[in-house]
Amino acid sequence: MNTQVSAWRAALLALAIFAAFLAVWQSLATSGGGSATVDPEYAALVGQAAATGGQTPFPGPGAVAARLWELLRDPFYIRGPNDQGIGIQVGYSLLRVTAGFLLAAVVAVPFGFLIGMSPLLNAALNPFIQVLRPVSPLAWMPLALYTIKDSAVSAIFVIFICALWPMLLNTAFGVASVRREWLNVARTLEAGTLKTAWRVILPAAAPTILTGMRISIGIAWLVIVAAEMLVGGTGIGYWVWNQWNNLSLADIVIAILLIGLVGLLLDRALGAVARLVAWQE
Repeated sequence: MNTQVSAWRAALLALAIFAAFLAVWQSLATSGGGSATVDPEYAALVGQAAATGGQTPFPGPGAVAARLWELLRDPFYIRGPNDQGIGIQVGYSLLRVTAGFLLAAVVAVPFGFLIGMSPLLNAALNPFIQVLRPVSPLAWMPLALYTIKDSAVSAIFVIFICALWPMLLNTAFGVASVRREWLNVARTLEAGTLKTAWRVILPAAAPTILTGMRISIGIAWLVIVAAEMLVGGTGIGYWVWNQWNNLSLADIVIAILLIGLVGLLLDRALGAVARLVAWQE
């Protein structure tokens, strides 16, 4: 009963905070406090009315909601290479994130097993991992563009790099943390290395591995937006940058909301898988 009351109170408090946020937003938008000063020549260049003195009013909640409804009525239209629906743009980003994430999983999980099962290999590779792990994924973009010579594939490579380290380190930690009693039982039963890894180590380390995957997907979704701003072409990151060039502030706000919503859904999906694995154990 107390849990239900707490949940209701939390929901009501969240709604109150959201309503207050909308009220402040609307107040700033109508008072002109959210106006952004833009060079009149630049405004004229992108088709905006320079007669307003270079002031682009920040859209209020009503304007953003109306624009969102307009975009969602036809999210998959294609009117040219630089004019495609927001659903298509989000789809491109999700495809790149999925491809890079899966490639990272294929590499990180097996190598994490090897590092976790071998203290010697762990000690030998740890310096290299610690040097490469802090490097910003976007720092790899120039090299990727130079060697791969394809912006879309380069973006996937950047996602691969940023998703690799959390999965690798969490897998290695989970494997190394398996209880020695279980491994001793497997040796007593004369189970081979592969069978021990599959039947004993993998189930025990699965929650930790999935935690690494959950961290990786969040980082990957964050990085793809920045990567697409750099390489252009398609994707929600490119769409945000293109709307800024058009001074479409309402579209930018909508893109920010969609990026957050998609990131939440990705995190919840992997969180559900992690809870399912934990429950089965």
